[in-house]
This record gives sequence, structure tokens and C-alpha cells, in this order.
Amino acid sequence: MTLLISIYVFLIGLILGSFYNVVALRVPEGQSIVRPPSRCPHCDTRLRSRDLIPVVSYVLSGGRCRHCQARISLQYPLAEVATGLLFLWIYARFGFTGESLIGFALVSLCVIVTITDFKFMRIPNKVLLAFLPLLLLLRIYFPLHALWVHLLGAALGLGITLAIAVLTRGMGMGDVKLFALFGWVLGFPQAIVAFILACALGSLVGGLLILTGKVQKKQHIPFAPWLAAGTLMAFGYGSQIISGYLSLIS
Repeated sequence: MTLLISIYVFLIGLILGSFYNVVALRVPEGQSIVRPPSRCPHCDTRLRSRDLIPVVSYVLSGGRCRHCQARISLQYPLAEVATGLLFLWIYARFGFTGESLIGFALVSLCVIVTITDFKFMRIPNKVLLAFLPLLLLLRIYFPLHALWVHLLGAALGLGITLAIAVLTRGMGMGDVKLFALFGWVLGFPQAIVAFILACALGSLVGGLLILTGKVQKKQHIPFAPWLAAGTLMAFGYGSQIISGYLSLIS
């Protein structure tokens, strides 16, 4: 039964990941997420049901449009698989609990903002506003700590990123609003853990890209993906990370 549920959760993640691709690519452009129906971005041919099966359609078509043979971006199957695997991880970590519902919503937001920031270097307010009431109400209904602890996490998330945005101009206001929402979900001190992990991941990847000549030293690098990664790590293992750190210094 557990195996069947795991497969089901993974498939749901794949399907939603396909939808999140649409949201991430259309919302920043001010387009509807339901109309027009999905089309090939190269030849504008409307895609049929067999072209829209998550991952399977990409594999069977060899990563190319059936009509014009233009190459399809690897982003599509990667986002689908990533969402499926993250949903599976949330289920394995929390089972079917209130925390898993929050985890599924958090993963969904993280996938969408990661795509928008990589593709457009922005985090649309519409996306944040869509998830704000959902994550706000879910955390109120399923608090991990006292509510003031979650409020403190939101305040710290907002304050830290806003200070960096104002003082260095190295961070956009979308990152500020995003991490305030992340901070609300995580609470204190997990929000601090998430930010430290995000900075470490961003610095590591950014340094490697500079060393390999993929980006220039002063070139802007999207930070939302690393905020998302740090937040998910803190959401799943924040308490263990904090306990491990305290045991090292005690």
C-alpha cells in the first residue's frame, strides 16, 4: 500500500509540475494560464493530449516537436520530475499530515519561483499573492510552533533580505517578499538556517559559474532558487541541523 501511495504521490507531482511550467512561463508575461491552449513555441501548432503527458511525451518525441522538429527545452521534463520527486520526499518525510500539506504547497511555490527567476529574473506578485493566503491559513491551522514564533520567522525573513536589498542592491524585492513568506512557514530559528543554507548554495554555485566562465563577476545571478532550496532543506531537516550544530559547539 505504501508503495502504491508513493507512486500516486509521485504521479501527482509530475502532473502538477507540468502545470507549474505553464504558470511560471505565462504569468510573468501577463498571459492567462488556461487560454490559449498549449502550443509549440516555435511553430505555434496546438499541442494534443499525447504531446502533454509529463516526461513521457518528451521521451517519446526525442525532445523535439512532432510537427516542426524544433528542440523542446529540457526545462519541461526537469520541472516535472523535480516536482514529482519533491512531492515524494514530502510524503516520505511527513506522511499524510498537516505538515505534509504545507510541504506540498511550499514545494509548489518553490518550483514556480525557481523557473520564473531563472527564466525572467523576477518573482511575479501574482504568484506570491496566490500562495500567501494558502500558506498563511495552513500554518495557522497546523502550527509547528507558537504563532508568534512563525511571525518572528516572517519578520526576520523580511528584515534580513530587505536590509541586503537596500544596502547592496544585490537582491530584488521579489526575493524579499518571497523569503518573508518562507520565514512565516518555517518560523524561528529555522528561517535563519534556511538563509544560511541559501547563501552557501548560492555562493558555491555562483563561484563555480564564475570560475568556469559561465557568468561574469558582476553579472546578476538569480537568488530565488537558492532561497527555495535552503527553505526546503530547513523545512525538512531544520531541527536536526540546529541540534547537530549545537552539539558541535557544546
